[in-house]
Amino acid sequence: MGTDEIGRDVFSRVLYGARVSLFVGLIAVVLGTFLGAFIGLISGYFGGLLDTVLQRIVDIIMAFPGLVLALVVISVLGTGTVKSMLAIAVVIVPGAARVVRGVALAVKQRPFVEAARATGCTEGQILRRHILTNVLAPVIVLASITLGNAILIEASLSFLGLGTHLPRPSWGAMLAGTGRRFMEIAP
Repeated sequence: MGTDEIGRDVFSRVLYGARVSLFVGLIAVVLGTFLGAFIGLISGYFGGLLDTVLQRIVDIIMAFPGLVLALVVISVLGTGTVKSMLAIAVVIVPGAARVVRGVALAVKQRPFVEAARATGCTEGQILRRHILTNVLAPVIVLASITLGNAILIEASLSFLGLGTHLPRPSWGAMLAGTGRRFMEIAP
C-alpha cells in the first residue's frame, strides 16, 4: 500500500485505523443500545402518558437522518473521539428504544408476567426477571446490526474533521485531505 505524503506506512495506519473505528463504534453502540433499551423498556412496560411522551421524543429524534443528527450533536458538544461516540450513541438510541418497546409490549401481555404479578413480584422484579430477559435477544441482534452503521458515521465524522483527530489514524480521517490523492493514484 506504500506510504503517505509524510512517509507513514499506509497499511499499518489502515490496521490501526480499524482498531480506532471499531472501538468508537463498539462504545457508541453499547451506550446507545443501553440507553435506548432503557427508554424502550420503561415506555413499553408502563405505557400511558409516559409512553406517549417518550415515543414522541423518539419520533422527533428519528425524523433527522443519522449523519445530520450526529453533526448537530457534534456542533453542540464539540469535536473529538469521545464526543463523536456520544453523537453516534444519540443516533442509535431511537432505534433501540423502538425495538425494545415493541418487545416489551408483547412480553408484558404474556401469562408468565401475569403469574408473576399474582405471586406478589414488584414491578422492578417483573421488569428485571421477565421483561428484560426476553428483550435481550433482539437487543443483541440490533446491536450487531447497528455496529456497521456506527463505524460508517464515525468515518464520516472523521472525514469531515469532526471525529478522531490527527495524528491518530481513522478510516475517515485518512481519506480526508491528501489521502484522497493517494487513493486515486494507488487505490
